Order: sequence, then C-alpha cells, then structure tokens
Amino acid sequence: MQLHQSAGYKVIQQWLAKKDFKPFTFQEETWQHIINGKSGLVNAPTGFGKTFSVFLGVVIDFINQHPADYKSRAGSKLQLLWITPLRALAKDIGRAMEEVITELGMRWRISIRNGDTSAAERQLQKKHPPEILIITPESLHLLLAQKNYAEFFASLKIIAVDEWHELLGSKRGVQVELAVSRLVALRTPTIHHSPLIIHHSSFPLIWGISATIGNLKEAGEVLHASLSRKTQPVIVRARLKKNIEVESIFPDEIEKYPWAGHLGIKLIDKVIPIIDQSRTTLIFINTRGMSETWYQGLLNTAPELAGAIALHHGSIEPELRTWVEEALHAGILKAVVCTASLDLGVDFRPVETVIQVGSPKGVARFLQRAGRSGHQPDAVSKIYFLPTHSLELVEASALKSAIAEDLIESREPMLLCFDVLIQYLCTLAVSDGFDPDIIYKEVLATHCYKDMTRDEWLQILQFITAGGVALQQYDEFKKVEIINGLYRITNRRVAMRHRMHIGTIVSEAMLKVKFMSGGYIGVIEEWFISRLEQGAVFTLAGRNVELAGIKDMTVLVKKSNSKKSIVPSWQGGRMPLSANLGKKLREELNKAGREKTNHKRQITKQNDSEIDVLRPLFDLQEQLSHVPKHNELLIEHIETKDGYHLFVFPFEGRLVHEAMAAILAWRISRITSITFSFAMNDYGFELLSDQPIPVDDTNVYELFSPDNLLNDIQRSVNATEMAMRKFRDIAVIGGLVFQGFPGEQKKARHLQSSASLLFKVFNEYDAGNVLIRQAYREVLDQQMEEVRLRNMLERIQQSHIVITFPSQLTPFCFPIKVDSLRESLTSEKLEDRVRKMQQQLD
Repeated sequence: MQLHQSAGYKVIQQWLAKKDFKPFTFQEETWQHIINGKSGLVNAPTGFGKTFSVFLGVVIDFINQHPADYKSRAGSKLQLLWITPLRALAKDIGRAMEEVITELGMRWRISIRNGDTSAAERQLQKKHPPEILIITPESLHLLLAQKNYAEFFASLKIIAVDEWHELLGSKRGVQVELAVSRLVALRTPTIHHSPLIIHHSSFPLIWGISATIGNLKEAGEVLHASLSRKTQPVIVRARLKKNIEVESIFPDEIEKYPWAGHLGIKLIDKVIPIIDQSRTTLIFINTRGMSETWYQGLLNTAPELAGAIALHHGSIEPELRTWVEEALHAGILKAVVCTASLDLGVDFRPVETVIQVGSPKGVARFLQRAGRSGHQPDAVSKIYFLPTHSLELVEASALKSAIAEDLIESREPMLLCFDVLIQYLCTLAVSDGFDPDIIYKEVLATHCYKDMTRDEWLQILQFITAGGVALQQYDEFKKVEIINGLYRITNRRVAMRHRMHIGTIVSEAMLKVKFMSGGYIGVIEEWFISRLEQGAVFTLAGRNVELAGIKDMTVLVKKSNSKKSIVPSWQGGRMPLSANLGKKLREELNKAGREKTNHKRQITKQNDSEIDVLRPLFDLQEQLSHVPKHNELLIEHIETKDGYHLFVFPFEGRLVHEAMAAILAWRISRITSITFSFAMNDYGFELLSDQPIPVDDTNVYELFSPDNLLNDIQRSVNATEMAMRKFRDIAVIGGLVFQGFPGEQKKARHLQSSASLLFKVFNEYDAGNVLIRQAYREVLDQQMEEVRLRNMLERIQQSHIVITFPSQLTPFCFPIKVDSLRESLTSEKLEDRVRKMQQQLD
C-alpha cells in the first residue's frame, strides 16, 4: 500500500496541517515501512520527532485497517508496547501520545507501567489491556512472570524500544533482547498452524529509536536478532543536521585558573548572566555531589534566584523530581542544576540554553545534553562548556572537532551475560513454565547468547534445578522443578522472592533519607552514611540536614541551620574519557605544538579558540618538557622530595591508565627490586618510587609491548579480588544472593560476604562455573577495558616515544598529582618494606 493514498495518512496529514506542521521525510519513510510490515531502526537528532516517526506509524496502520470506525473502536487490546529506559521519559511520552489520540477523536487507552505504578492500576491493565503500554525493561520482565502472559500480548502489533543507544551495552539492554525474543516467538506461527502466506501482523514488528550512536548498523542487528532471517529490517536515517553552537567559558586569566582538582565554582559569576539572558537554562553537572555544591553556590552568589532555580538528580525523592520536570514544562523555572537524570528525551521546550560543567568525557553524551536546548527542529541548540580546570579546555576543543566530523562513540553490545539469563529463566518458570528445547532456540537467536554452547546451556539448567555442581547439597538453590517436561517454580516463597528481584541490576546499597517529622527527601549510599557520626550535617536535595540515626534501612534526619555541611559523594560518578574523545584530544595537541610561535598577538577571548587561550600553559609545558603530537607518547622523569616520579601521557582514560600503571609497574619490577605507588587521571598516569625508575630508550618499547598482555594483567593486579567484587553483582542478578524483603534488606557488606563465600566455593569445587568465568570476563572488558588497552599499546609501538627530564612538575603532570587514587605494587622482600616504613615513621 502506498502511504500517501492510505486513509490513515490522510487523517494524520489533516491533523498535522491544523497545527501548521509538516512531516519530515524520515518520518514518512518510517510510516511507509510500518504499513508494509517491516521492522527497523530510526536514527535522528534530538528534537526532530523520532517518537512520532514510530508512534504515528502505528496509528496510521490501525486507521488503514479500520478506516470507517477507527474512532469508535475501543477495547482492541494491546497494539503498541513502548519500552523506555527511564521512568521520567514514560510520563512525557505518555502525555504527547494522549494529546494526539484525544485530538484524533480515538478511544485508545495509554497506560504506563513501571516501579511507580500502583497495584490497582496494574490489575486494571491486566483485566483490560490498554492499546498502548509504556514500560521499563524491568516491568516488562515482571509481566512475563505472570500467569497466562501470552494472552496479554496476543494482539501486539509493534514493539518500540526508545533510546536504544542508552540500553545497548548494558544488562538492561540484554533484558530487552530476551524479552523481545519471547514476544516474537509467542506470535510466530509454528509448523502446526501456520498458513503458507503469513500476513505481516502475524508477528510483532520491532522498531528501535536512537539518537547519537557510532555503530548504528550493529545496534539494529542486536535489536532485530530474534526476527526471522527472511525479514530484512531497515535503518531510517533522518539526514538532518542539528544546529549546535558550542561556546567555552574562559577564565579572565588562564595563568591563575586552577590546573586541577576544582569544581568550576571560580567561574560561577560568569554563569549568572547566561541564566539571566535565557528563558530557562539546564546546568549539567557530572556527579550528584558536585550538583549539590553548584546549587548552593548559585543561591549564595545570586540570592534572587531563590524559588526560580531547582536541583534534579537520581537520589532526590521522586515527587520532588516530578515537580521539577512539570515546572520545566510549564516554563516557571529559570534554571535547573541536574545530572544525567535529565539526559534523555524529555521534551522541555522552554529550555533555551545548556551549560556543561566539566568535561562529559564523551561526544555522544555532550550532544545528548546539547539537544536538551532548542528542542525543535529549526531551533539552535546552544551549549556552554565551563571547565573545572585549565586543561579541560583542550577537551572542549576536541569536542567541537569531533562534532564537526560527526565522530560519535559506539556502544558495544554485551555478550554471554549468564546472570541475566538465569534470572530470565526463573521468570519464565514462575509464570507458565518453559520447555528448555524451545527456549534454548529462542535464546540462541539473540545477539547476547549467539555464541553460547550447548554445554553452557545445560550447566545453567542444572544450576537452576539442582544448584549446579557446587551447591547441590543445599535445597535453597533448587528453585526450579521439572514437571511433565516443563521447568517450573511451584514454591510460593521462591516465586515471591524472585518477582521482588526481577530486573535487579546492582548498584551501591541505597538508604532512604527521611525527616524525623515525616516526609522523604531522597536516597543516599550506605558507604557514605556509614562514615558519618550522629549529629553530622550533610547536604541532600539542596538542603542541609543533621543525621539523627539509622533505623530499618532509613536515614533519619532533622533540618539544620548550620552553614557548614558535608557534600555527599556517590560511587561511580566519574566517567572515563571515551576512546573517540581521547583520539581527538591527541589531535588537538598537534595545534598546541604547531602554533606555539604565533601567540604574541592580542588575545580577544570571544574570537579565540581554546588552544589560543591555553597558549601560556602550553608554552610553559614546552619550556619544561614537551607537548606531544598525536603520534607521540610523552614520558616525564621528575625527581622531587617525595621521590622519583615517572609520568606517562597516553590520553586514553582513567580505566586504561589504571590498568597500564599496574602492568608497567609489574614489568619494571622484573628488571629491579622496586616499590611503587601509582596515580592516574584521564590524560595519563604516574609511578612514584623512592629510587630511580629504570625506563629509558633501551627498554621503553619493550615495556609498552602488547605481547603477553593477558598474563601480565593477571600478575600485575589482583584479578581474583576484582572478580570477587564483580561476582557480588552477578550473584544478586542471578538470584544466588537474596537482598531481603522490604524493610529488612541486607546491608551491602553482608551481601558482599555471602557472595564472597559463594565465589570461593565455586572456585574450589566448580572451577568451570559459567558465573565465575563471567566475573573474570567483566573485569577485563569493563574495569580494565582490555581491548582498548591492547589497541593503545599497538598504537604506541607505531609512535615516537619522547622521554624528558623536567626540573619541576609540569602543567600536564600536576593534575595527576592532585587528582589521584593510589595503589601499590612491590617485588621487594617484606622485611625490607617494613624497615623502610619504620625509618619513615622515626
């Protein structure tokens, strides 16, 4: 059927014309594919109507099927399942869809299902399915855990996965892959009852919606892996360029601006005029703790903003977050200080300007945040970059260059996540049970498990039914029974425990924070609160509160008028530099070296590039040491009263540098008996010793060789200890460790000790256990970025290594000294170390 001749298109065209809107070509292209029964992936910049490209396609297709009575047809059951990564997105998408359905005069119901949905609403959804259900991955798995779930999805036409680029590369993305595989299989005709010709509505179409992502083709392949090979999904690209203006906020004197370790607060006076000139401004901060500091700083600097400025991050109480989102829609807030909690697709039209404080460490993340402003197709997205220290201006320059080249990061899909698979199989066993042969074929069709062996599958089945090799003596691990060939969970307590923890993707243990007088204000991590004494004052949700005590996993506080408070820090807030941004950063340094002779002209700031403004810093770096080009590796030997320092600058991000520092320390320790401590940031790393470090022209290429990398990783870091920590998350997701019923959650250290015991048992009695292997693999892939580390070493082998001997700390190495977390590695005898420590104490 031709789109432009269809009844549905004419209805939508009339509706758009009344609003003075015209569809984009990519939207019409998507609608045509949907009415033709094709699956696909839509890629368009933020603010160009990606949602409508899929949603209106469903509406057009429905009107085409029922041209005479589409307005009166209610109770037509579930048509569209809309999977979204964030609860905040669900409300906004639901609001936009409601508006369309109402104005078209249709009687469709749109419903939201996530952790905030009431029990009464869930029951209503079950008895009377809505035409459109907006759902999170976790809540979708909860639906699969219900009896007769197949009936609920019987009429499903389209599965839409919103913000697929955010889910891909995470275990929540794997949850989506597994759920899609089941929903496709439910509707795919079998040999017993399939007609020779299958109408496209016989099985659901799968549509992904994605903004910025580098590996778009692979993203589509992952999402559509479960579809029949006869179907050929399409990729619809918008071919539209979002107009983005990036402007850096420069300090008045670069020489006096901090070289490291600050929050950018020194430039707060330059932020106030930007807020005043814009209708609404979003101020993105990289960490929740830093956002609390900035919120207080803005109020202290401009008290007149009180009531017109708000704070939004993931640890603030949900009602307050919802109020901030509604106030943004209404345009009654002048500014909002926020974290990644407002990164994604929520459409705040009053937002004119975005300020990014500190480097976002990735091009895609920066573009996503820039797109929050000017959220209309023809509007300019204006984003300011505010550096927290001088050298971050090089990252601003690199971001501009990457945007100009359209150099967007890829999201690598996860493979063989056995913990998520175990959880999924128990989900199916809780509902109607599953036939292992049927589910094996479905799981094998997904991208995540395409390389799973039959032996691994059988090991997982043995694991959920008998506890595997190591735990077969313990009844609590025998969750699933085999009844008439079906794998089922019949024990009510086991079923209840599993339903409670479906979708558990582990984070740090969170405690609710509540006023003694009543009312929640947010959540905080257990590790932070456990360090505080009673009476300590800390900041949360922009308020200073005093710790009164902890009861039933709830932190009780009272209001405090104290002007001094501790700003909480949350784990995982520091994002490493992406590979793409690191590459552009090295290229930007080419400019610094090439143009160093031209900087005597007058600096005008407005017309100058970031490299121009940083010229005094680069001149000092060149004078003391060297400014490396993209095909060079700089190594600095510096002696201070602290000892002998070796600084190395690969510009590959802190995770790669942390691993490389340990490996280099290990390799040097084989040359001579030596003790190191080490530190790292996104630009480089430092080894510090009390004796000269033997790295020179004769051995440097060998020390940075990719040969024997895996063996050296195993020897240089305590891989077993790291895998044990990683195993805690895997054990919780896989249901080996129960986090407790509401009000009686186990403390994080108890979870850790339970998981550690299981880890040791598996290591000793079941060394080939799939979960143990997964723990080691995740350490290599995620914590050490082994592939990126190997690529870096291969690049260094083709580069010129420059070794310098500065007389003092340089602008490049100084931030590493400030921004450091230290670990130690030694090949010395224990008594020698003890003697040295004693001498230092004397």
